[in-house]
Amino acid sequence: MDGACYGGMRIGSGVAASGQISDKYQHYGHIFDDAAPGASMAGSNSRKPVVGMKIRVAIVSALLAVSGCSTLGGKGPTLAPTPASTPPSSGKVTKSIISAMGGGLIGGSIGNGLSDTEKRSALEAEYKALEYNTSGQKVTWKGDQASRYGEVVPAQPYRVGSQDCRQYTQTVFNGGASVTARGTACRNGDGSWTPLT
Repeated sequence: MDGACYGGMRIGSGVAASGQISDKYQHYGHIFDDAAPGASMAGSNSRKPVVGMKIRVAIVSALLAVSGCSTLGGKGPTLAPTPASTPPSSGKVTKSIISAMGGGLIGGSIGNGLSDTEKRSALEAEYKALEYNTSGQKVTWKGDQASRYGEVVPAQPYRVGSQDCRQYTQTVFNGGASVTARGTACRNGDGSWTPLT
């Protein structure tokens, strides 16, 4: 036989003058075709399984792409911030919401030297930043003294399981010095946020 053999099919000897493969080789690659070699392919269902497989692969690929929106590491696809409601008009946050934060970032060493009132203001700022603000939009709070104040800046929200979570920073300014703490908190069903430890 003339021609070279590629993948089990001899090329060259069965090629018609027009560049088409002769009927003798048209059955190659149609595993699902019941027709005998050399039979006409008109009306054959031989390509349907291949098309069906391509559709299945496309569907599985789409599902994998969609499932990639969930992340545990805080990296990867992000979600658009969707505040549950507008900030309270009084500016005060309920005690139950504040207690769910467990002290937040301000409860750590960054809050040393602050009065209870200042810590409460800083904790309210943390909650408002997490709940209502877009990524990079800061919430400020003022201390008992003009030289003492702070700001909270949230990052882009992301999903962990069924919860929305955000990283954020709290910076406390005291005189000319500043101290910054970083943390992550996740939103509960009741609208409160719990810091991850």
